[in-house]
Amino acid sequence: MRDFVYARAATAGDAIGAMAAPGARYIAGGTNLIDLMKVDVERPSRLVDISRLPFTDVEDQPDGGVRIGALVPNSDLAAHPRIRRDYPMLARALLAGASGQLRNKATTGGNLLQRTRCYYFYDTALPCNKRDPGSGCGAIGGFNRIHAILGASESCIATHPSDMAVAMLALDARVEVRGPAGARTIALADFHRLPGDTPHIDTNLEPGELIEAVLLPPPPAAAGQVYRKVRDRASYAFALVSVAAALTIDQGVIARAALAFGGLAHKPWRDRTVEQALVGERPSAPAFDRAADRLLADARGRGHNDFKIMLARRTLGAVLREAAGAAR
Repeated sequence: MRDFVYARAATAGDAIGAMAAPGARYIAGGTNLIDLMKVDVERPSRLVDISRLPFTDVEDQPDGGVRIGALVPNSDLAAHPRIRRDYPMLARALLAGASGQLRNKATTGGNLLQRTRCYYFYDTALPCNKRDPGSGCGAIGGFNRIHAILGASESCIATHPSDMAVAMLALDARVEVRGPAGARTIALADFHRLPGDTPHIDTNLEPGELIEAVLLPPPPAAAGQVYRKVRDRASYAFALVSVAAALTIDQGVIARAALAFGGLAHKPWRDRTVEQALVGERPSAPAFDRAADRLLADARGRGHNDFKIMLARRTLGAVLREAAGAAR
């Protein structure tokens, strides 16, 4: 680990001002950043500690939604009565992530900003365009079992590791941020980026911008909500495929569908044409197969991860059956 300057921010303004230093990074829980510093992937010249800022509340909103402070620990959010009652897919997604100790420390904002767990990204002896732009992607042609089958590029086939972000995407979350130019709100669907030829840029945040909160709209009425994560072991493992689903059934047909996927792409993945294909259909295996066909029409395996295509199909079908049953 390299030397760095440490600064503790007393206000959001102080934090944003301290980020003007070249190489500065925000730190709160540090469950991802510190690991990356230890292996020399992240090399901040200054750490701006935001852990004392007042972003720790889960608040009901006038429209029936919820505002989640950026510093709410994952464990607290998963256990919050309002989240468990109205957004159960989010609670399940949070509990599927990491370990109990890490969930106690990891924050809502930090979860959104965590970086890929690609083997090549973590090993500084290997090529990785995300870590070292222009060096190549070792996973293409290498060992790529955990890598993307959707939305990848010839520069990067890494996946985003968050469970929480997948559920929040299906729930149409928005992210409140503040930076040198003031405050703005970003739809979570627009927050993360696909790799293209700039895979080292993970999000659409501007330099110095600070996440203050995540906004959830009112929960979908009479919806069956499900989050399912398929992984190599029962805990402390990242998703090979995950699905967050909310279905509303009206008079025997699907009136509304919201679907998001993890483990498949460089960002949490949502394809609204898949949802549209389900609306108006009776819950059935043929309807679910057609949705999977739409989802995976452009899927591409790279050898070791070819199995993800069938795994995604089967997981989607199982989740839609469960969500349809819960919505009745």
